[in-house]
Amino acid sequence: MLKTEAVELALKLKVLDKRMMKEIEISALEVGHYVVKIVKQVKQFTLTQPGHIKSDLVIKNMAAKGVISLLIDTSKTKKEHHPRKNKNAPVIMDVYKAKELFTQSKAIQKQVFSDAQSGKPLDLSPVEKITDETINEIFKNPDALACVINIRNTDEYLLEHSVSVSVLMTIFARFLKVEKPIIQELSIGAFLHDVGKIMVPENILNKPGKLTTEEFSIMKTHVNHSIDIIKKTPGISALSLEVAALHHEKLDGNGYPFNVVGDDISTYGRMISICDIFDALTANRCYKKGYNHIKAFNILRKLAESNHLDQRLVNLFIKCMGVYPVGSLVELNSNKIAIVEERNIDDPTNPKVRYFYNSEKNNYVMAEDIDLAKNDDFIVKGVRADDFDLNMNKIIEFLLMQG
Repeated sequence: MLKTEAVELALKLKVLDKRMMKEIEISALEVGHYVVKIVKQVKQFTLTQPGHIKSDLVIKNMAAKGVISLLIDTSKTKKEHHPRKNKNAPVIMDVYKAKELFTQSKAIQKQVFSDAQSGKPLDLSPVEKITDETINEIFKNPDALACVINIRNTDEYLLEHSVSVSVLMTIFARFLKVEKPIIQELSIGAFLHDVGKIMVPENILNKPGKLTTEEFSIMKTHVNHSIDIIKKTPGISALSLEVAALHHEKLDGNGYPFNVVGDDISTYGRMISICDIFDALTANRCYKKGYNHIKAFNILRKLAESNHLDQRLVNLFIKCMGVYPVGSLVELNSNKIAIVEERNIDDPTNPKVRYFYNSEKNNYVMAEDIDLAKNDDFIVKGVRADDFDLNMNKIIEFLLMQG
C-alpha cells in the first residue's frame, strides 16, 4: 500500500471511529451498550475501565451516583442480551437494592438517636416498617444484606453497627427457623439496642485507646440508658426490650448491667450477644481496622470456651454465616482476590467465588466466576479490602459494571 493510501485510510478510519462515538443521556443507556467514559455527572463516580453494560442494575447504580451523560461506542453495542435467571444470578446483582435498604435504615437510626438525645419518645412506626422490609428481603435473599454489611463507613460506626446487628440477628433467627412475627420483635430490639450510647460522652465513646476503669464504668451505662429509652417507647414489645437489655450479659455472670447468670439469659439474649460481638469485631472504625471473618469466628469460639457466650449457638452462628461468609473477600492460591458469592453446602471450605483482582499485579481484571469445589485453585486466607488498599464500595461498583 502506498504511503498516501495508508494515510487516507487512517483518516477515514478516524472519521468512522468518531462517528461510532456517541454521547447519550443516562436515561437512554441500555443493556448491551459499550461505555467508553462518563461525560457529565454531579458527583465523582469513575469507571474502573470501559466496558459493556450487563444489567439494568448497573444503569440504576450509575444514575444513583449522579451520572448525567456518557460516551458510548455504537460499533460495540451487543444486540442480544441473555440475563441470568434469578436462581443462578450472582449475589452482587441483588446488592443494589440491599444497599438502598441499608441506607434507609441508617437514616431512620439517625432519627432514633436524635429523638433519644432530645428526650422525645421514639416513634416506633418507621422502625417497624424498615425492619419488616429488611426481614422480607432477608427471607428472599439473606446473602445480599450480609454482603452489604461489609460495605461500611468508618465515621458512621454507631449508626451502622445498630443496623448491622439487626440484620445479623434476623439472618441468624431465620437460620434457626424462628417464627417471622418473633423475628420482627428481635430485629426491632437489635435495631434499638445501642440507642443509649447517645448519652455517653463522645470522648469516651470514640476513644481510640483502652478505656480507664472509670471511663469503662461510664461506657457500661449505655445499656441502662437504652433500657430506659426503650421502656418509654409506645408500642414496644417485652421481647424487643429483653434482647436490648441482655446484649452485654455473659453466661458466667460477669456481664453488665445486671450480672445475669447462665440459664437466666434467654436464647434470644445469647443470640444478640453473638451478633453484637461479631459485628464489633469485623467493622472498621476510625481508630482501628476490623478483623476478617475467620479471625472473628475464632474469637467467638474462645469466648464460648471461656463461658462468656453459648457454645452451641456460636457454632450455629458460624454455620449460618458460612466458613467464608457471602460478601467477604478471599485470597486464592493463584494470587487472585475474589468475593464469595455462594456457599457450597456439601463443601463449605470451597465456596463459589467471583475473581476480580490480581494481588500480584495490583490491578482489576475481568470478573470470572469460579466454583472452588470443582477447581484446582483454593483459598489461602480470608482478607479485607484495605489489606490491598482497595475500597469495598468501588469493588461492588466494579462487579456491578461487570454484570
